[in-house]
Amino acid sequence: MATVPKTDFHQSQERNFAKYGKFYTMAIPGIGRTITVKDPEILDHILRTHFWIYEKGTRFKETLGPLVGDGIFTADGDHWKWQRQHASKIFTVKAFRQYTNDVFVQEAQRAISYLDKFADTGKSVDLQRLFYCFTLDSFGEIAFGEVFGCLDDPSQDVEFAAAFDRLNHGLAGRFLSPVWKLVDWWTGNDLRVAADRAIVRDFAQKIIDRRRKEKAEKTKVDEGKDVGLGKRDLLQLFMDIGSEEGGTPLSDEMLVDSVLNFVIAGRDTTAQALAWTFYLMHRRGASPAIVQRMQEETDSILKGGIPTYETTKQQKFTEACFNEALRLYPAVPRNAKICTQDDVLPGGIKVYKGERVTWNVWAMGRDEDLWGKDAREYNPFRWEKMDKPSSAKFCSFHHGPRTCLGQGFAVTEAVTLMSMFFQKFTFELENPDQKANYMPSLTLPMDNGLRVYVKRRTD
Repeated sequence: MATVPKTDFHQSQERNFAKYGKFYTMAIPGIGRTITVKDPEILDHILRTHFWIYEKGTRFKETLGPLVGDGIFTADGDHWKWQRQHASKIFTVKAFRQYTNDVFVQEAQRAISYLDKFADTGKSVDLQRLFYCFTLDSFGEIAFGEVFGCLDDPSQDVEFAAAFDRLNHGLAGRFLSPVWKLVDWWTGNDLRVAADRAIVRDFAQKIIDRRRKEKAEKTKVDEGKDVGLGKRDLLQLFMDIGSEEGGTPLSDEMLVDSVLNFVIAGRDTTAQALAWTFYLMHRRGASPAIVQRMQEETDSILKGGIPTYETTKQQKFTEACFNEALRLYPAVPRNAKICTQDDVLPGGIKVYKGERVTWNVWAMGRDEDLWGKDAREYNPFRWEKMDKPSSAKFCSFHHGPRTCLGQGFAVTEAVTLMSMFFQKFTFELENPDQKANYMPSLTLPMDNGLRVYVKRRTD
């Protein structure tokens, strides 16, 4: 079991569902009994109605800890509730309006300037890499109040981003092997993880140090009064917690944990979802009506202008294209919880304390019982014909109390970028027959990127 399939892991789980039905169990030495499901009713039980019975658990924290520490992704109980309560203050409609106008449009314009060069030369460009740069620079400004500079030259690695990617990849295998500690030691992965962890956390620490210095200098100028900096980014929100509540401020370690949790959510998932969206729209056999409809929607709503928060809400088909890609290629394709007391799932499935329940979002998005006979087809038009699906069925943004805080953030960011790109360019895959392969990871990055040719629209 130390060699669970990695290159087609989610397809292998699909095959198991085809053989055994909507759930199956597996006993893994060193881990114990695991129940894997793809039923929305069971998912609703685990993630909503019996939410407090199921936790992330110590194994999740142990394997993912080097990347996100004790942040919102790994936290349980009151500690998770406390973090979510504070983080929710930045994910508001008022903030989305500001982000759209001040961040997303600005960073999308920088990405467009980069694509213009390739439209001139006729050379191909890796869109997935560009999307990573766009989302990291955007989220860097929102989370840290700093632009990382990825879009200055997307062809060059930014040390923080490169280390972040390596760390993500290095930790993914730990979830697939019950003897990951031995494997890490044998392969040297533990040393690579430690080195990349140091780079990522040192980067975040330097930003915190600069922010503390700025506040100290401003306090000195204002005759010793404890004053704020007027910043409303995620970092400042967490730094102000202690002073606002009259308690102890968060330690630097807790600040780093808190912010890095949102970086992986705000950078990787949206960038990868955008890459899959553009891939599905342009691969061989894709319906040209999809691109045509998106261009028509963009042109009629924007009328040559730039997006606002209000216009992104009107672009229903553009959002449908993004959601349809997430249905087939979910940003977090698999997740798990540990049962903390004996329970019985819908259908009479007994779960005992300490056992793990996993669900495969990838398989759910391809389930014909949920989505119809064309479940495996990329068809954004389906979203116009059906009622809005429950998050237990379309669970790309999770379900229940832990539903992704940044769902509206991600959709607004994606629709802003897509509308601005399709307003100006047309795209063609360098290899129209490119296979839809993904890298083993905590999320779902495209393997080998997404190289496209870019042309300016002439219509």
